[in-house]
Amino acid sequence: DWYKPGLSFTCTQCGNCCTGPTGYVGFTNAEAKAMADFLGLSVTEFRKRFSHRVAGQPSLSEVKRGRDYDCVFLTRDEQGKAGCSIYPVRPQQCRTWPFWPENLRTARDWADAAKTCPGMQQGGTFYPADQVRVIAASNDD
Repeated sequence: DWYKPGLSFTCTQCGNCCTGPTGYVGFTNAEAKAMADFLGLSVTEFRKRFSHRVAGQPSLSEVKRGRDYDCVFLTRDEQGKAGCSIYPVRPQQCRTWPFWPENLRTARDWADAAKTCPGMQQGGTFYPADQVRVIAASNDD
């Protein structure tokens, strides 16, 4: 793997991974239950209010803000720092950013993703290659 020396990443709370062109944030039935419980809703109500289907699969809904589409759970404080209103129960797809298989294929793919993710450019927490592989593989579940 090109990232054999390991990779560094730290979240800067820019929110760029939660906004932009319309996208897809998939989740499992277990994650739907956890998010619903966290919000004090039934799974049915959670799905109705906060998700839609993309190619037959459930995805978190988006809110159009200007030219961008924000995840329905994206929050911003007075200083513009991004947050997640369901952070403790966010889907695996969110937890594993930026260690997604498509970002790890080549150093160029990592660099392309880093163009919009300052946390990939600034260092921060060091992840050995073995840990990167485990995180990336957990996104395939």
